[in-house]
Amino acid sequence: MSRRPTDESDFHSRPSKRGSRPRTKTRPDHDDAVTGLVTGVDRGRYTLLIDENLPDEHSISAMKARELTRNRVVCGDKVDVVGDTTGEDGTLARIVRITDRKTVLRRTADDTDPYERIIVANADQLVIVTALAEPEPRTRMIDRCVVAAYDAGMDVLLCLTKSDLASPDALRALYEPIGVSVVTTFRDEDGAITPLDEVRAALAGRMSVFVGHSGVGKSTLVNALVPGARRTVGVVNDVTGRGRQTSTSAVALRLPDYDGERGWVIDTPGVRSFGLAHVQIENLLTAFDDLAEVAEECPRGCTHLEGSPDCMLDDWVATAPDESVQAARAARLDSFRRLLTARA
Repeated sequence: MSRRPTDESDFHSRPSKRGSRPRTKTRPDHDDAVTGLVTGVDRGRYTLLIDENLPDEHSISAMKARELTRNRVVCGDKVDVVGDTTGEDGTLARIVRITDRKTVLRRTADDTDPYERIIVANADQLVIVTALAEPEPRTRMIDRCVVAAYDAGMDVLLCLTKSDLASPDALRALYEPIGVSVVTTFRDEDGAITPLDEVRAALAGRMSVFVGHSGVGKSTLVNALVPGARRTVGVVNDVTGRGRQTSTSAVALRLPDYDGERGWVIDTPGVRSFGLAHVQIENLLTAFDDLAEVAEECPRGCTHLEGSPDCMLDDWVATAPDESVQAARAARLDSFRRLLTARA
C-alpha cells in the first residue's frame, strides 16, 4: 500500500531538550475574525481582499499567526483574519485560520519526491497554456497537468496559443475525448491576442489557475484578459527553444465582467516539471465515470495498465455490442491509460 506524500501540514516539531515554559492549550476563538481571499503571497506577507466585490485598491496586508507557522497559505485560499483590516498604509492584519478548501492543486518535484507542494486552493479549473509552435507542444507535460487537475477535482481547459503557426487539430483529437475543453488564440496583424471571446466565456464566473512552460504566451494572454495586469512577458531562446521564466510568484487577478459574470485567474510561474507522486489511481478514475464503474470488478491490486491480468476494462472493450461501440470504448480506454502512464 502506497503512502501519501507529505505536505506542509505534516511537520511536527521536536520538544526542546532544555525544556520550556509550559504553554496553555487554550486558544482564542477569534469570533471577531473576518474572511478574506488571498490574492498574493510575497515573502511571508499576504495580500487579501475582504470584500471580493470591492476594487483591488481595498486590499489589505496580513501575516500568519504563530499557530499557522507550518501551514502554507496560497493564492485562492479563504482565510480568517483579525486585527487592523482597514488596509491603510502601515497596517498589518493577522491570519488565524485557513477555511476548508474545496480543491487543492498539488505537484511534487518529480515522481519519487515524497513532499507535495500546494500550488493554489479553491480553483474551479486548470487552464493549460500551450504554444502550437515556438516552442513545440509537449504532450507528456500536458498529460501530467491533466492528471493533477483531475486528481484535484478540477475541470481542464487547454488553451493553444500561436494557432497561426500550426494547426490545433492533432491536439484537439488527443484531448477532447477525455473531457478537456480546447480553445485557440493567435496574434493579429496589430500584435493583439485574438479571438478572446471563447476564452472569456470559459473563464466567466470561475476561479481559474493558469499553468504553462515559459515562452508559451501565458503572461501575454493574462495581460490581454486582465487590463492593467502588467505581467512580465519573456521571449523564446532561438537556440534552446525554451522561454525564460518571468513570473516569480502566483497572483490572483480579477477578470472584467463577461455576460454579467465575473471570474478570477491565478497566474503562476512557468513550470518545467510536474511530479505526480501524490496522485492515487482511484482519484484519476473518478474523472472517467464509465470506466470507474467497470473497474470495480477488477481484481484487487489491478493497475489497469495494458497487459494487466484479468483487467475488466479490456473485457469491457472486447464485449462491446458492435464495432462502432467497440472502437469508441477502445479509444476511451487508450486515453485513460495514456494518463495512467503519465502517472506511472
